[in-house]
Amino acid sequence: MASDRRSLLLAALAAATAPAFVRAQGASRLRNIVFATNWKAQAAHGGFYQALVDGGYAKAGLAVEIRQGGPQVNNRPLLPAGRIDFLMTGNLLHSFDNAKQGVPTRAVAAVFQKDPQALIAHPGQGFEQWAACTKAERLWIAKDAQFSWWQWLKRRHGFRDEQLRPYNFTLGPFLANPRSLQQAYSVAEPIYVKAQAGFDPVVHLLADQGWRTPSTLIEARAETVAREPQLVKAFVEASLAGWRRYLGGTPAARAAADARMREDNPEMPLAELQASHALIVRQGLFGDGSGGLQPELVKGFLDDMVQAGLYKAGEVSLVKVL
Repeated sequence: MASDRRSLLLAALAAATAPAFVRAQGASRLRNIVFATNWKAQAAHGGFYQALVDGGYAKAGLAVEIRQGGPQVNNRPLLPAGRIDFLMTGNLLHSFDNAKQGVPTRAVAAVFQKDPQALIAHPGQGFEQWAACTKAERLWIAKDAQFSWWQWLKRRHGFRDEQLRPYNFTLGPFLANPRSLQQAYSVAEPIYVKAQAGFDPVVHLLADQGWRTPSTLIEARAETVAREPQLVKAFVEASLAGWRRYLGGTPAARAAADARMREDNPEMPLAELQASHALIVRQGLFGDGSGGLQPELVKGFLDDMVQAGLYKAGEVSLVKVL
């Protein structure tokens, strides 16, 4: 009964504050939206869940279903196919690939102004300074990264292919060799290292070394952006507001969001959600919270990727990215 009363309250609130595109359909109706993420529910998705559970989306006139990704789930093709309405992607490389291939999607916001991609090292081994990392004998890097940001690391910072070792998403080889480095998602792998080996690794964010793509992008179909800009605005603004509440609120204020993420992803411990939340805040990933995708920043990153050899000059049109 309490949940029924809450649902009625949220519906009444939405009816009073719904944007024009919803009011045109009838004040008591919410617009159904399917939003898909790129992995299982985790703290890096927390703001979206916050907006879901505390009525932020409903207040914006939206009935949002969050559809999580995972190792056997690829939500990316569902967006251009019209089976989902919005998609969370990693960074601008995904948007560049879509533009290059003629996939009619657009990046409409970036939740994180810094990409959590990082290299981690053992403490006390001489890798506390970034410049020393180029001299490491072994770097555990996954295959997809070898064809993306690793190429940038070689061109920009002088890393060498001879250092490469295949990273298969297990910490064992890195932990066994204290003189090696490993790729990491800065709000995840450091937590696993601490849990498994009892120490805090040295974390070098690529964003602090010139890797200037934002991340946790929100994408929409080009058709939606052109025909329903108010819908896009409503979803983006409600999502960013949810992120502000998730990152700035007390543990009690975000408890419902954490519980819902654990409902979707039962393998996620509450302690990991809390530790990851702390890292997101500490590393300043959210930035000013504007969600901005400034054209000059996007162009600058594209220029970097052309110089790194990931794209040819003129191969990616920015008007097909934003």
